[in-house]
Amino acid sequence: MDPRITIAEEIRTARARDARERALGLRALSARYDRRATRVLVELSNGCLFGFPVSRVAALADATPSQLADVEVSPGGTALRWDALDVDLSVSGLLLDSVGRRQRMQELARLAGQVTSKAKARAARANGAKGGRPRKSKA
Repeated sequence: MDPRITIAEEIRTARARDARERALGLRALSARYDRRATRVLVELSNGCLFGFPVSRVAALADATPSQLADVEVSPGGTALRWDALDVDLSVSGLLLDSVGRRQRMQELARLAGQVTSKAKARAARANGAKGGRPRKSKA
């Protein structure tokens, strides 16, 4: 804990994060293990249902079906808990990991680089008139 941050600031930050997660619907209402699909299914407070294969989560990969079936939702709906395995997983973390955060960000950056606009063309012409992109200096 950073000694420069007061408890009151930490509480404000936590409440703001809580409000954002509630607005996004990142709270679990229920969770269950589907033995046939070998997935954990989570119902979210925004009405969405998502599932993830247990093989994608290292802490669950070697668990038995009966251990996986013993999943509980935390009181605030922010985490899933397996007591027998001593495993807690955040709902928001599972969601972010399920969409491949790194790959998704790379794809968004690639698409953003392809966007053309009059302002971008003007800036490129202005930079070209100055001799183009500055060379990297050797440190």
